[in-house]
Amino acid sequence: MEYAVECKKLVKSFGEDTILNGLDMNIPKGKITTILGYSGAGKSTLLKHILGLLRPTSGSIEVLEKDLSTMDDLQLRDFRKNFGMLFQYAALFDSMTTFENIAFPLKEFTKMKEAEIKDKVDHLIQAVGLVKESTYKLPSELSGGMRKRVGLARALALEPEIMLYDEPTTGLDPITTKMVNDLIKSTSDKNSDKKLTSIIISHDIQATLKISDYIAFLERGHILEYCPTEEFKKTKHPTIRKFLDLTSH
Repeated sequence: MEYAVECKKLVKSFGEDTILNGLDMNIPKGKITTILGYSGAGKSTLLKHILGLLRPTSGSIEVLEKDLSTMDDLQLRDFRKNFGMLFQYAALFDSMTTFENIAFPLKEFTKMKEAEIKDKVDHLIQAVGLVKESTYKLPSELSGGMRKRVGLARALALEPEIMLYDEPTTGLDPITTKMVNDLIKSTSDKNSDKKLTSIIISHDIQATLKISDYIAFLERGHILEYCPTEEFKKTKHPTIRKFLDLTSH
């Protein structure tokens, strides 16, 4: 199996607080892997290591077979073109239209001509199911679900190898939550030939069970369980069972 991310005895401490404690975890390429856990479990810290925003205290993490801790800021900036990121609240530029938001990474990181950018943006708008009328609207004029679609289109603009989703359904109503999860799954399926790897940080267990290929459960910087979704559903681990029972109502 090919891996997009390989953590070996990964430790991250801030002063006396150890957030990641000897983490061993390999995330397979071309699959959807969700990292679950209570608040403060270390999920966001792990995400920041994958992006190279934090460096390990000890141990190692390789992303796409590269050790990010050996890269300088310029190399990291270039390497991050391999990532797409959908933030919790879409994190769109308020003063830019849908079109401008999606075009931004193309203008920033590529030498594409205006006509090529327009074609690419039109294609992305279609790919994430946005209606044409939303093209020249500002984020404040869009619903929460539409903003997520714009955020995903922007994240996919540079054709990343890894898509990162940070609590993608937090604060959304059930219908929009289902739409976002369907979007994550269909994006993964549409890009299966490119082996797009999707990594989701979440505490939304119901959605996770429906769309993930693998699930990891993080607790105080340790992996309690990491396995295919069908196996995870049958776990006997008391902490995870409690979490599953609490979140299934």
